[in-house]
Amino acid sequence: MTKSTYTVSGMVCEHCAGFVSEEIEHLVGVTAVVVNVGSGTVTVTSDRDLDVADVRTAVEEAGYELNDRFGQRSSMS
Repeated sequence: MTKSTYTVSGMVCEHCAGFVSEEIEHLVGVTAVVVNVGSGTVTVTSDRDLDVADVRTAVEEAGYELNDRFGQRSSMS
């Protein structure tokens, strides 16, 4: 399992978080999405490495902007 955290701009409420989460959950391999509106971060757990471009596209489909990967990606055994 891999966990990556990204920063997303434009999210201001839980409704926003739901849109972002729903789009990312459609990516192949994603097993969990946790959105923190307060910090503007999205943590994605997946069973494979995700292409940042795919995550960016999903976030943009929800109407928001992926800024960058926040922190480091970690592999979970």
